[in-house]
Amino acid sequence: MTTDRKRHAALGWVGQVLAWVVILVATSAIAVGVLIPRIGGATPYTILTSSMEPEYPPGTLVVVRPTPADQIGVGTVITYQLASGERAVVTHRVVSVAYGSDGERQFITKGDANDVVDRAPVKPVQIRGTLWYAVPKLGWMSNAIGQDQRNSAVYVVAGGLALYAAWMFGGALRERVRPARRTREED
Repeated sequence: MTTDRKRHAALGWVGQVLAWVVILVATSAIAVGVLIPRIGGATPYTILTSSMEPEYPPGTLVVVRPTPADQIGVGTVITYQLASGERAVVTHRVVSVAYGSDGERQFITKGDANDVVDRAPVKPVQIRGTLWYAVPKLGWMSNAIGQDQRNSAVYVVAGGLALYAAWMFGGALRERVRPARRTREED
């Protein structure tokens, strides 16, 4: 084998390895950030401030799933609406549980990096869910693309992976058929 052929073969192998790494990383990011939350009935959010450092720095994707209020206790990380019905949310840790004058359970929260507790207690109706899992830095990517683009990206990547798999399968099938043809032609 000539030096050029060896170099070409090595570059082809490196190209395939890099392609697979990119595919695996993209697939993993989509699975962790979009598919698993959808399947599990959870919602992904991005930590935007440093209030939950060092464990959850800005850019961390936190995935929260609905949890009944009676299962939330001290130490639980929750994501809640600042005001019931509003879109803005905060992810902080429950530092104590109290009861309002009406007997309703309320949660006192605080960011891990904050010195004081949050101003208002959180009512169960405000809670979007409790932390299921978190992935550092993936939140920035999630924020960079909007919800519509994120949904489209899932289909584009899934379609691209299917096409690539079909192409690889076709190549393997052609390689398998060639030696069989040669053997029949030689006989």
